This record gives sequence, structure tokens and C-alpha cells, in this order.
Amino acid sequence: MIGINRELRELLVSVTVLILGFWIILTLTSGLVWDWNGWRVIEPQSYPPCEANMFLQFTCSTAWIGMVETIKIAILATFFGMILSLPMGLLSSRNLFPQYVTYPSRAVVSACRSLPSLIWAIIFVIIVGLGPTAGILAMTIYTVGYLGKMQYEAIEGMNSAPLEAANAMGLTKAEVSFWVVIPETANHLIAQMIFMFEYNVRSGTVIGIVGAGGIGYYINLYLKFLQYERVAAYLLIIFLVVLLIDLVSIYLRSFFTDESENTKPTWSGVFLPPKDDPPEVVNIRDRIDPVTGVKMGEDNQASNPQQS
Repeated sequence: MIGINRELRELLVSVTVLILGFWIILTLTSGLVWDWNGWRVIEPQSYPPCEANMFLQFTCSTAWIGMVETIKIAILATFFGMILSLPMGLLSSRNLFPQYVTYPSRAVVSACRSLPSLIWAIIFVIIVGLGPTAGILAMTIYTVGYLGKMQYEAIEGMNSAPLEAANAMGLTKAEVSFWVVIPETANHLIAQMIFMFEYNVRSGTVIGIVGAGGIGYYINLYLKFLQYERVAAYLLIIFLVVLLIDLVSIYLRSFFTDESENTKPTWSGVFLPPKDDPPEVVNIRDRIDPVTGVKMGEDNQASNPQQS
């Protein structure tokens, strides 16, 4: 009953915060969001002609095309970033490799993470030009730095017993990494990848403003023409899509994290001193004699049959 009340209370708080945030956004953009001219972004484009079904005409709109392109950029950046960051995370782990290997690897990971994805997008727009390619490269570089740090921290926090057993068997570093480390930390790695995809979707809506593709390109376009009602419609669509992705991401990560309700930190546990458990009172009749292996109460009864 207590667990049900707690879950209900958390659900009510979440819904209240969601409604409050949504109300604030609508209040700030009330004159823009309710202008139907802004919602023309969900109508199909006049050119090229839309060949979709009547009920799927919205798939030819700039909002749909831009949002789908943003999600595609995030998927590819997360995929390539995961492939590149996993070796860097292994090489940066101090419980696997010596310092002359981990220090350069950590320097590379820190360098990739030192600049935000927006700055990387500007750099790659200059190098490869406008388009989604610059966005994929920019977010891939940042994903390597962000995921690499989370991965080597997860690897260094793993149980040392499997590593000691693998080293005692004479396995090479590559074999230890492939057959021991990755399986032991697989849940953490998958949860981190899902979180990074969620982050890249949010970043992808921003880097498009500098010409790296995605829905940000259309936001920048309508900003130049001072069509703020359409910009407000795009922002509201981004808010709803990112919120949906966040909820799905939280649900998926719950399958790969081992935190239960008893192990989750609470505010009282963080700021208040821990409560000392009262000493356990053990009945002397329940104690076991280490020599005979029988309870002391039974031993006394056996030695004094007249008292019983």
C-alpha cells in the first residue's frame, strides 16, 4: 500500500510539472502558437508534389522532414560514436592498461568533449559544407568524448574478481576486454548509449541552426524571414517530440540498470546523517557452541536433566 501511494504521488508530481511547463510555454508564445499561419509547417509542401496517402500528407511537411532528419542524424552519430568510444573507454581504464596508455587516451576523450557539439558543427560546416554530414560528424566527435568518459568510469567501477581471474588464466588485454569487461559492463554500456541518443536528439535541433541539417535549418530559415509564428510551432513540436523520446528512453534504460527502489538515493539519505541501527539482541539459548555445534540452551538441558 505504501509503494502504491508513493508511485501515485510521484506520478501526480510529474504530471503537475509537465502541465505547468506546458502552460508556461503556451503563455510565453500564446500569440504565436495559436496563429494558424504558424501551423502551416505541418502541411505538405507544394513542391515536390506529395505522393503519400491522404492521411499521411503530414509526412511531406517541413516539420516532419526536419524532425525525421534530426532523428536520423542522432541515430548515426550515436552509432558511430559508440563504435569509436568503446575502444577509447577501454584504453582509458586504469584497471586494464598502464598509465602511459590511459593518459593519452583520456586526453583524446577530453579533447573531444572540450568543445560543445554546436562548436563542432560550425567547424565541420566550414570543412565539409552545409548539410546533415556536418551534423553527423560534429555529434559523433562529441559522443566519443561524452560516452568515452562514462564508459571508462563504468569499467573502473566493475568488480575486480573477474579481472583477477582472467589475468590468472593468462588472457591477453584484448581477450580480457572482449570476453570479460564488455559482458560485465554491458548493461551500463547499453543504458549509456540510449541516454546519448536522447542527448543527440536534443543537440540535433540546435546544430541545424548553424547549417548542420535537421529541423534547426528550418528554424533558422524562418527566423531570417521574421516568421516567428512558424518558429514557435517548430519549437512546440520539438518540445513534444523530445519529451516523448525522454519518456521512452527512461523506460528502456530501466531494463538495463540494476537500481531498485531500496537502492535509489533520497534527499534525506543525502543530507541527513544515517540512523544507527539498534544492536541486535540475541537470546543466549539461540547461540551455537562452536565446538559441539549445538545450541547452548540444548547443551545445558542435556547436561542438567534433573532441572528439566
